[in-house]
Amino acid sequence: MAEIVYPPVIAAARTLFRVLDYRFHLEGASNIPTSGGAVLVSNHVSYLDFIFAGFAAVPSKRLVRFMAKEGVFTHRISGPLMRGMHHIPVDRGAGASSYATALRMLKAGEVVGVFAEATISRSFTVKDIKNGAIRMAMATKTPIIPVALWGSQRIWTKGRPRQLGLRHVPITILVGEPIHAQRGEDVNQHVTDLHARMSALVDRAQRTYPEIPPGVWWQPAHLGGTAPTPEEAAAMDQAEAEARAKQA
Repeated sequence: MAEIVYPPVIAAARTLFRVLDYRFHLEGASNIPTSGGAVLVSNHVSYLDFIFAGFAAVPSKRLVRFMAKEGVFTHRISGPLMRGMHHIPVDRGAGASSYATALRMLKAGEVVGVFAEATISRSFTVKDIKNGAIRMAMATKTPIIPVALWGSQRIWTKGRPRQLGLRHVPITILVGEPIHAQRGEDVNQHVTDLHARMSALVDRAQRTYPEIPPGVWWQPAHLGGTAPTPEEAAAMDQAEAEARAKQA
């Protein structure tokens, strides 16, 4: 694929990171293969997570093709960029086409990025994850690479005002060891394993984060923050889904 858009976007992002003095801690980047297909699965705490999850692949000189909701591709600003970077639009009502596109890209040796929780976690813990990433990896015989992000929620997340000009934010990116799911193995068991690995990575990212002030909104409740508990977050998500259904 012609890469006219993606490299300049990465260069612009890295310049912006320096201007804002984001303080990155990237660990385990060597777990992302330098060639061949792979399914990169990240937790989801921010609207900017695709930028930081993609940043994890820069040392391996890989470009990640993220699966993202279709609305991002129809936006007048983000749409041309997303299409130019060959990301994959997902219609949640008819996902077969996007799934087929992801399979083609994996078989062609691309890295496909997936936010398996489907939506941002309001509790900042790992929600239940979908099995699509496992099924894609099995079908294409490609590794699954778990990734944990932490710090991006301080910049822009669900239910909070954007703080795109916030400076000196520590951003933690932890890349876990590959999971090799084979055809014929139990998909649900691999989902359970992936969830456990992602949760462990996220917990380590949170507990080793350079700033852990008590009582802040961007810290999970079990670590002394005021973010919703997983149960409260689930209720909020349900209420939001019901309100959206009434408007449809």
